[in-house]
Amino acid sequence: MPNQNQEPPWGRRKKPQTPEELVAQIIQKIQDLFSEKKSNKPESGQEEQPPKPVNPLGTIGKILAILLAGIIIQGVYTSVYKINPNEVGVVLQFGKYNRTVGSGLRFTIPYVEHLIKVPVQNIQKEEFGFRSRVPGQVSTFDRSGFEKESLMLTADKNVLNVAWIVQYRIKDPRNYLFKVKNVKQAVRDISESVTRRVVGNMDFDYVLSNRDLFAAKVKHEIQAQLDNLQAGVMIGTVQFQDINPPDPVKPAFNEVNEADQDMKRLVNEAEETYNKEIPKASGDGKKIIEEARGYAISRTNIAKGEAQRFIDILKEYKLAPVVTRKRMYLETMQSILPSVKSIYVLDKNQRTPLPLLNLSESKFITPPAKK
Repeated sequence: MPNQNQEPPWGRRKKPQTPEELVAQIIQKIQDLFSEKKSNKPESGQEEQPPKPVNPLGTIGKILAILLAGIIIQGVYTSVYKINPNEVGVVLQFGKYNRTVGSGLRFTIPYVEHLIKVPVQNIQKEEFGFRSRVPGQVSTFDRSGFEKESLMLTADKNVLNVAWIVQYRIKDPRNYLFKVKNVKQAVRDISESVTRRVVGNMDFDYVLSNRDLFAAKVKHEIQAQLDNLQAGVMIGTVQFQDINPPDPVKPAFNEVNEADQDMKRLVNEAEETYNKEIPKASGDGKKIIEEARGYAISRTNIAKGEAQRFIDILKEYKLAPVVTRKRMYLETMQSILPSVKSIYVLDKNQRTPLPLLNLSESKFITPPAKK
């Protein structure tokens, strides 16, 4: 069995294994080509030989070989791509979308396919009413020159100075690249139009006191319009940095706010007094009415009872007048005598009244002796 490592009798031709070796070999051939031209020149002291006829086809073939080698080298280098973890690659084949590839080392067909890197994980932001000059932990902002973006009119015809930020990232790389020509400008235009429309449909006080609801509504409508355009982006955050009246009217606005706060305070105090006094007065009135009703019912029942008693006595008196009259006399005396202090007994044989000595009085009772 012949040895596979044995070289053939005509020798082994060394082939380039890497692109660098291929480039070095082509450069060496170019140098050899020019060195052959220089070697054809006669040296000093030698007779000048007649020039050899130049073969134009050979020269053109060498130039074409050099161009072809350069094209091959460029194709090799441009067919290898590295895609970072925060990116995806969109591959075009003859200018038409072919596929989307993930991160890592990727290969494409030279001069047939073209790869575009899209940073899908990067958060992009658009600022309205101001611009960040020195971003970082202590950022500086510039508001001058951006009044046209921030001035807005509310539903109750008040002017507001609104500054906000819209953050978004790429959701669909294919739509992002091919559906909308300038996605960044589309995000700016839609954000500004939606914010102005929402502010124009709200009152001044509602916008100032409901920033979270206001931001959520704006975010929802911006995302809906971008999805309708198939822009391929997703809104992450809509944050309103500052909502204030313009600087020239701030003093008047503060006075109006103070007056409004005083009015609300007085209204609250009046409502507090109302809630405290009105129920009390209502309760007292109901109490008096119920007492009057009870008194009326009591007097009516007493009158009915006395009338019924009189009727009953009258019936008894008709049946036994003498007995009833004596009984009434005795009952009357029984109720009157306990309250009488002096009692006089009149006798027809006595000329003067005879006082009755009441031994039950305290002045006739001797206190017990002290031990």
